[in-house]
Amino acid sequence: MSKRSRPEAAVYRSLDEIPADFGPSVAAIGNFDGVHRGHQEVLAATVAEAREKNARSVALTFEPHPEKFLRPANAPRLLTPLDERVRLLKQTGVAAVVVLRFDAALAQMRAKDFARHVLAGGLRVEALHEGASFRFGYRAEAGVAELVAFGVEMGFVVHVHPAVRVHGLEVSSSVVRKFVAAGEMKQARWMLGRPFGVRSRPARGRGEGTRLLVPTVNLAEYGELLPAHGVYVTRLRIGERCFDAVTNVGDRPTFDGAGFGIETHILDFEPMELSEHTALELEFLLRLRDEERWPSVDALRAQIGQDVARAKRYFRLAARIRMPNGTQSRVSAE
Repeated sequence: MSKRSRPEAAVYRSLDEIPADFGPSVAAIGNFDGVHRGHQEVLAATVAEAREKNARSVALTFEPHPEKFLRPANAPRLLTPLDERVRLLKQTGVAAVVVLRFDAALAQMRAKDFARHVLAGGLRVEALHEGASFRFGYRAEAGVAELVAFGVEMGFVVHVHPAVRVHGLEVSSSVVRKFVAAGEMKQARWMLGRPFGVRSRPARGRGEGTRLLVPTVNLAEYGELLPAHGVYVTRLRIGERCFDAVTNVGDRPTFDGAGFGIETHILDFEPMELSEHTALELEFLLRLRDEERWPSVDALRAQIGQDVARAKRYFRLAARIRMPNGTQSRVSAE
C-alpha cells in the first residue's frame, strides 16, 4: 500500500480491543515521551521491517507513565501528554498504537509473562525493535538480553538499536526534559527533531465565540512540563492559523499577586474568533531572557519593546534560511 493511501493508525486502549485477526506484527515498546529522534529511528525501522514482511507495525506504550504509578511524588512532568504522544506516534507511519493501562497488575507482571501474553500472544509479534537501554517486567527485572532469549523461545526476533547521538549528546527523554526545564530550547529541538511545544486552550473567562481584539492570549492551566520561567520567541497556532509571537512563562512579578501564567503576545496579529474551546499550540523557539521584576510598568513596557524587536529579528533571519525541501529553518536571533 502506498504512503499516500495508507490509512491512519488504529489506536487500541487495551489488549481486549485488539481484533482476533491482528498480526503478525513488528513492534516497538516504550513510554515514548517526546517521541524524540531516538524513538523516531526505532519506529522507522519497525515500519520498514513490517512493510517488508507484510506485517502490521505497532507502537506499544503505557498510560500513565510507569513512574507516575510507581513513584508519583517523584514522577517527571512529561514532554507529551497521552493525546499528543499518540498523535506523534501516528505520524511515524505505524499501523497501530496500543496503549496499555499501567496499573498494579501490569507493574507486577513478570518479564517472561509479558513476553508470552502481551507480545507473542496479544500482538503476535514476529520482530521487535528496541533501544539498548530498554527494561521491562516486575521491578524492571529484564533487559534486551532477556528479551532476545524470550524471542528465541517464543518465535520472535529482537533488533537492538544503539542510542542516537546529536551534536555529541545521547538522546533520551530525560535529557530532553532537562533541557526544556532549563529553557534550553535549541538543545531540546536538536533532540526532538522539532521545536518543543504544548497544546492547550485559552484561559477561562473568554466565553463562547468571543472575538479576540487584542494581541494577547493566555493559555489555560497546563499540568505537564513547561520551559523555565522566562521570555521566549514562540509561534502560536490558533486553529489552522499560525502567528509569530513572544511568550512570558512565569509569575509576572512586576504585578503583585498576578500569579503564574503563560501569556503570549502575537506579533502579526489580526482579530479572530476565540473561545475557551479553541485549540492552541505554542512552540518555544528561543529563550530571550529571565523573568524579572521591573520598577514600573513603563520600564516593563520598554523591555517588552526590546523583546519584540529581538523576536522580529529572529523571524526575519528564519525567513531567509530555508531547507532544501522548502521547510523553514529555525535560527538563533543572538
